[in-house]
Amino acid sequence: MTLAASAAFSAGVELSINRPESPVSTADGLAAWDRIHAVVSHPRCANCHTDASNLPMWTGPSFGTSRPHGMNVDAGESRIGAETLPCATCHVESTRPNIMPHAAPHTGHPWMLAPAEFVWFDIPGPKICAQLRDPQRNGGRDGAGLIEHITHDAEIRSFIAWGFDPGGSREPTPGTMQQHLDDMIIWTEAGMPCP
Repeated sequence: MTLAASAAFSAGVELSINRPESPVSTADGLAAWDRIHAVVSHPRCANCHTDASNLPMWTGPSFGTSRPHGMNVDAGESRIGAETLPCATCHVESTRPNIMPHAAPHTGHPWMLAPAEFVWFDIPGPKICAQLRDPQRNGGRDGAGLIEHITHDAEIRSFIAWGFDPGGSREPTPGTMQQHLDDMIIWTEAGMPCP
């Protein structure tokens, strides 16, 4: 498949919008979904896409056994910890690189859990796929909105950008943010097929 670049963003993480030059097949869309799923189900993303228990998770190679976030952190119904201990107590807002191992990471957006209806942690891929294509469970976004969500995140160096460059010896999500954006474009152009 050939992609044509049509725009770039100079602030934050630089990305290009690469539109397919020919119709995208369902098979190509499903292949793109497989790569998207590898990203969204990775601990860098899924650890904060948890259910209504409001507990962020610690999973992945640097944690060994999967377990709820240390220090009994409960993000509460606010999902920012307003009722208990605000996420911002440790996770400050900053676009500077995360270079300190074992230090609380930061992003260009105030730290918080994703809304409970966006739960990805320990959820099978087909269910995450169905959720992402459902505006009732994806923040009211259509395909263009999902793409804009990624490009906006890149501009402010928010959570998606952090997942690909978490620093501090943390394992990043697979691929690059540009590849993730390209896959999202391919998937949406194919009609958001799910396995």
